[in-house]
Amino acid sequence: MTQDTVRPVEPVPPAARPGWSLVLPVKPLALAKSRLGAFAGELRPALALAFALDTVTAALACPDVARVLVVTQDRLAGPELAALGALVLDDEPGGGLNPALAHGAARARRIAPYSPVAALSADLPALQPAELSRVLAEVPPTGRAFLADAPGVGTTLLACTPGTALHPAFGGASRERHAAGGAHEITLPDVPSVRRDVDTGADLASARALGLGLRTAAAAAPLFPGPGTRNPCAARL
Repeated sequence: MTQDTVRPVEPVPPAARPGWSLVLPVKPLALAKSRLGAFAGELRPALALAFALDTVTAALACPDVARVLVVTQDRLAGPELAALGALVLDDEPGGGLNPALAHGAARARRIAPYSPVAALSADLPALQPAELSRVLAEVPPTGRAFLADAPGVGTTLLACTPGTALHPAFGGASRERHAAGGAHEITLPDVPSVRRDVDTGADLASARALGLGLRTAAAAAPLFPGPGTRNPCAARL
């Protein structure tokens, strides 16, 4: 092969870019959602798994999402998430949440170099595909953007366009850190299911009011005696 036979790689125009690559982190279930323990007791690991399964199911149902990568070393969660259609990365580098997300984003870029990438919380059990689609549509054509969580302190989604590094800074007051790092804040008022992550019993009750996915509804049923609320899109997922 000579220089004359090699065609230069042309940048893919925005309209022709493949769909989004989403990266979700899932802690070992034995350690996940520790703050939920006071409310959920021994159901905590099962709820953590249900949150992740419902989040991935809804994300894959979003028409703008081409692929979901899950970074986890949990031997129970990994196969179940893979069965849904997620690509499970079990070779996370260690060092916590943000290195895991950076690792997943790098893998996503190798798989689909021209796709935008977003890190998404794996504890969004009421996630609605249509709301996720609206959030992704608000990401500017260049740079990074994020969506704050329901309390307005943390972050549930951090996105970057092709050619831009993700630079995740999740954990605690991540809204402030992402904004200080130059990421654009998405301020859509009507996407509660994308903002409602779950760390406590009160959070789970709020997600339940929005409509839980099938797996979380089943796992949480013993904690909410009486008629429950289920995600209206769950039966179609």
